Amino acid sequence: MLDRTYPAQVCSIARTLEAVGERWTLLIVRDAFLGVSRFSDFQRSLGIARNVLAQRLGHLVDEGVLEHRDDGAYVLTRKGRELAPALHQLMKWGDHHYPRPEGPPRLTLHRGCGGRVEGEMVCARCGEHVAQRELELVPGPGRTSTAAG
Repeated sequence: MLDRTYPAQVCSIARTLEAVGERWTLLIVRDAFLGVSRFSDFQRSLGIARNVLAQRLGHLVDEGVLEHRDDGAYVLTRKGRELAPALHQLMKWGDHHYPRPEGPPRLTLHRGCGGRVEGEMVCARCGEHVAQRELELVPGPGRTSTAAG
């Protein structure tokens, strides 16, 4: 992770990357959005070493992105849920610049009418601007049975 004492980096992006910029961290947040909440389920989904997963989950709890509940579940906080637009844009950027031949692993649909929603957050079917809470993620044609994303 970046050193917090980087005086030449007076930058909101650099501060954000300190909190969530590590690869596993963003994949954990992605899985939390997809409903994963248990340590063992994160590990199964990601194939990550237990010690690395424990460290990353602890970091996300310390940052206030996840809450670790008494029942053992890790759930997104409001701060964590506010990452949804950034994750959506990263997913759409990846779909565009690194497409799978069979298509994207996940589709984003407008809950209101079922139309596809791409990076600009406009429904291809009805033309409405779609709020993040109106998005539905469904498996796409490029999803394999083992892929989480």
